[in-house]
Amino acid sequence: MPKLKTKKAVAKRFRITKRGKIKRMKAGRSHILTKKSRNRKRKLKKSTVVSKSFLKMLRRALPYG
Repeated sequence: MPKLKTKKAVAKRFRITKRGKIKRMKAGRSHILTKKSRNRKRKLKKSTVVSKSFLKMLRRALPYG
C-alpha cells in the first residue's frame, strides 16, 4: 500500500492536539475590524476545537497527524 499524501492546505490551518482533537482558529479577524466590538475581536483571537461533523473529512486529509 502506498504512502498517503497530506493535504497541505489543511495542514496549515489545523493542528492535532495530544488527545486527538483538531484545533482551528476562528474566522473573521483579518479585515473590516472597525465595526466589530472589542469584546468580539478578543474572542476571535482564541482557537477552538473542530465540530464532530468535520472530523471524518479532516482525519482523511491529515493521515499522519
